Amino acid sequence: QVQLVESGGGLVQAGGSLRLSCTASGSTFSNNPMGWYRQAPGKQRDMVASISSSGRTNYADSVKGRFTISRDNAKNAVYLQMNNLKPENTAVYYCDLVIHWSNYWGQGAQVTVSS
Repeated sequence: QVQLVESGGGLVQAGGSLRLSCTASGSTFSNNPMGWYRQAPGKQRDMVASISSSGRTNYADSVKGRFTISRDNAKNAVYLQMNNLKPENTAVYYCDLVIHWSNYWGQGAQVTVSS
């Protein structure tokens, strides 16, 4: 059974940094795309960043230059380094794992950025 566990969320002031981590269990996922999504209250869940099995990355325009996604295949883990955070980045951040075109999600990590 696939399970994703996020950590690293919290409260930070605008301009600060946070690093989210996500560890997957249930199998080996080095050949699977992974990523991060976020959902703010009353809004849809949107892609923040993704990383392919080969390490190719993709970012939402709003976070380019501030967020960095990386992965450690030996640990079945994906990370999101978030710098220069803004109040509009406040949301629940979800780890995403794609297996055979199906998305698997973690429980979410709350990120709150105060102004």
